Amino acid sequence: MTAASDRAADRLAWARAALHDDSLTLEPASADASFRSYWRTHCDGSSWIVMDSPPALEDPAPWLAIGERLRAAGLHVPAVRAHDLAQGFLLIEDLGHRLYLPALDASSADALYGQAMEALLRIQSAVDGSSLPPYNHAFLQRELELMPEWFLQRHLGYTPACEEWDVIEQAFTVLLHNAAEQPRVFVHRDFHSRNLLIVEAPADPALLSNPGIIAPGLLSPGIIDFQGALYGPLAYDLASLLRDCYIAWDEARVLDWAEAYRRRAEEAGLIDPSVDATRFRRWFDLIGLQRHVKVLGIFCRLWYRDGKPGYLADLPRVLGYVLGVARRYPELADFAALVERCVGSRDITEPVAA
Repeated sequence: MTAASDRAADRLAWARAALHDDSLTLEPASADASFRSYWRTHCDGSSWIVMDSPPALEDPAPWLAIGERLRAAGLHVPAVRAHDLAQGFLLIEDLGHRLYLPALDASSADALYGQAMEALLRIQSAVDGSSLPPYNHAFLQRELELMPEWFLQRHLGYTPACEEWDVIEQAFTVLLHNAAEQPRVFVHRDFHSRNLLIVEAPADPALLSNPGIIAPGLLSPGIIDFQGALYGPLAYDLASLLRDCYIAWDEARVLDWAEAYRRRAEEAGLIDPSVDATRFRRWFDLIGLQRHVKVLGIFCRLWYRDGKPGYLADLPRVLGYVLGVARRYPELADFAALVERCVGSRDITEPVAA
């Protein structure tokens, strides 16, 4: 047997033992950009998800601990029925199939983003992130450096000259200073349409009978993929949500949503009243730019290192965010021009040979 088939056999045996059903089967539910995988099963009329998180590759303990914090604050994260951290298996609530991404359109966006921003406000107000690892200068810098390595050099085959490295470093300094100005909060780090689900009621009614598993009044949407949470800049998750790598909106609409959030955050005491709309927009723009610069590198690394090609199709949208924001700020104009020059007329959705 291969290592993969051994793992599959262990996963199935564990799920059958956890649910006391020797006949159940597992079917793929979803996968993500990490080494985790998710498997759906059915037992006694209820649907469950088995999360497979190999401890040597993706320690499941942070997912469990952070999920408990979010759930205690009233956020709707998957409830946990059973877990074996040594093997890396968790049996969790099935939040269903209704991801935000396919449901978002011009008519649904206000309502769905309204719910998502309400949940984000709850996270930032009610979940203490101060004990999480800091999303600090060093961490942000490492993320930024993924772009020249994987997007410019590996994907575009472009090695910047010395003076071009200076332009890149100067731009990164602007972004890092912006991040340092912002209040620190719990940061999900991937708060977007592929990690939010439309959940109008608990996905599994059987959970209602066990108050130790689920509590009433949980705030929709369902939230997943939170295990990488850090303690960092307030506007990061908002930029991740509203300038989503997988769907784009009219800029005026995005800025209206962001300004509405600023006002709510001020009312909640998350930001000082002296932070006006102009300053908050700079926070929002530049922390979003930090994210999108990083993502240019990550999406390329997912293909060239990890063999996951699907993310290349989203590069043009991410590049559009990078150029659109960078051109708006005079101190980043040279950086925008450099990136545009490096891309040239290439189709950046096409992989290059090794």
